[in-house]
Amino acid sequence: MSTTASTPEAAARAGTTATATPPTAAARRAGPRRTGGLFVLPFAVLFALFLLWPVAQGVWMSLTDESLTLRDTEFVGLANYAEALGDPDMWRSLANTVFFTVISAVPLVVVSLAMALLVHTGLAGQWVWRLSFFAPYLMPVTVVTMIWSWLYQPDLGLANQALDAVGIGPVGWLSDEDWAMWSIAALTVWWTVGFNFLLYLAALQSLPDTLQEAAALDGAGAWRRLWSVTLPQLRRTTVLVGTLQVLASLKVFDQIFILTKGGPNGSTRPILEYVYDVGFTGYRLGYASAVSYLFFALVIVISIAQLRFMPRREG
Repeated sequence: MSTTASTPEAAARAGTTATATPPTAAARRAGPRRTGGLFVLPFAVLFALFLLWPVAQGVWMSLTDESLTLRDTEFVGLANYAEALGDPDMWRSLANTVFFTVISAVPLVVVSLAMALLVHTGLAGQWVWRLSFFAPYLMPVTVVTMIWSWLYQPDLGLANQALDAVGIGPVGWLSDEDWAMWSIAALTVWWTVGFNFLLYLAALQSLPDTLQEAAALDGAGAWRRLWSVTLPQLRRTTVLVGTLQVLASLKVFDQIFILTKGGPNGSTRPILEYVYDVGFTGYRLGYASAVSYLFFALVIVISIAQLRFMPRREG
């Protein structure tokens, strides 16, 4: 007697079981990919419209003699770049930018670290210290420059009054070529140090206490623990803060333009103000674009060089 199922229902179940196949790995991945693509599409459209297209348009503009006063635009190739590389005003503006970056970025890293260490040690009135350190960062640039322009007033300013109290003559903080850039750097440090302070404070609060306790048990003093335990653990944060600060200082424009407009005698004019002057005062958009992309290439090189110093995360 045969034991094979002979009823129609059994035959249908057997056929269904025989023909049903599990979905392939490619089929399983296709659904999430299509869904993910739909989520990314709005950002991709905005990214292409407001970043990629302006960048491509700017590159093309830098290869032409486009001007705000001329209707016809001609292709000039790399002539704008060659002119920029031989322009002494461009090089002086770039030197001003590099000088400002050095004298502002270094204090902004060191001072913010010192402020974070002071707060992290448990000073009384924690919220007062945190508020006072971070509050200037929340001010708009116009308010900051107005406050410091009063401080730098040659006759009634608080800075010269303090010098007069100790028997030192007045200083032209914004009118003297030897002091103008240093004065703007001091303003910038006071204004923006709060952001770096928060980064360092967050890093300090995330450090484990085990190494500090072990060093204290071994007899290490406070300074020894700072140099041998705390600072090495903050190395990644320091590289990050330094990189962000150098990039921010290279893009300086607002406070200088409001306070001195690049004076006196161009001693404080940064490269971005030079681009503004050439493009919108001299009406040479093509040449201004070429200078902008040369500066952009310099920023990329500096960023890559700094990131190479970023210590790798230990696995």
